[in-house]
Amino acid sequence: MTRSSACAPRSAAVGCLALLLGGCATTGERHPSDPFEPANRGMYAFNDGLDRAVLRPTARAYQSVTPAWVRTGVGNFFTNLGYPGTIVNQLLQGKIVKAGQDTLRFVLNTTIGLAGLLDPASDANLPIHDEDFGQTLGLWGVPPGPFLMLPLFGPSSLRDLPSKVVDRFVEPFYWYDFGNERWFALGLDLVDTRARLLPLDATLARTFDRYAFIRNAYMQRRLYQVFDGNIPEHLLDEPMEDPGLLDDPEPLEEPAVFEKLEEPATDAPGTIPPEAGQPESGVTSPGQPG
Repeated sequence: MTRSSACAPRSAAVGCLALLLGGCATTGERHPSDPFEPANRGMYAFNDGLDRAVLRPTARAYQSVTPAWVRTGVGNFFTNLGYPGTIVNQLLQGKIVKAGQDTLRFVLNTTIGLAGLLDPASDANLPIHDEDFGQTLGLWGVPPGPFLMLPLFGPSSLRDLPSKVVDRFVEPFYWYDFGNERWFALGLDLVDTRARLLPLDATLARTFDRYAFIRNAYMQRRLYQVFDGNIPEHLLDEPMEDPGLLDDPEPLEEPAVFEKLEEPATDAPGTIPPEAGQPESGVTSPGQPG
């Protein structure tokens, strides 16, 4: 799937944050793709509590003390590290041309771009893609299976679970294990991604049922990513529950954020258009379109 911003958050990182979000309302009938809804809502509440207590305050402090150009460089750096995984999955999906484009992008940004801190590939008009093993399995015909809310990692599905393991093997930091630098970098990636999602908190606060809103947005977004926007008609015919937005919402205490999945930094040089069904508002993302 193709995106338009060089600073888009990583799916892997975003998946790592993948929304430490909050709120536990009930909505009557259970969603057919969510047979474990009671357990998922409980895990959602746990993630939200952790986000409120630790991650969101840390992200706000990071945003307040870090210059915009530094945050842009950090975003570029971690986005660039996600390209080996995207390239491998593009090859597995038979997207040879896109794999070549992203290989060139990775080489340019790693060398001329000073290890990815800069983004000369975008100046050269190279497109940006984002793929993971979950999208690969979906393109191979594996159904998504039941929706899952994972501790720390946030929204997922049974099909996407292997992606959180397989994609790690092509992440540069998986093979870099010298001292504490790797853990510092992973923590910085997590905080930077969450900081990029802070503007989305207000949107999530307007939803009647935050859990259902996030679940449906995640499922629709993944469907869009798997088929690169060309969703088969028989899949579009399946109804999707819509928890809706409050017409005149009361301010909710400490609104939570929807991960995602690919949200722009407000002061970054580019922006990312909202994916199908994805709110312009998500954090285990570091998650990616191709």
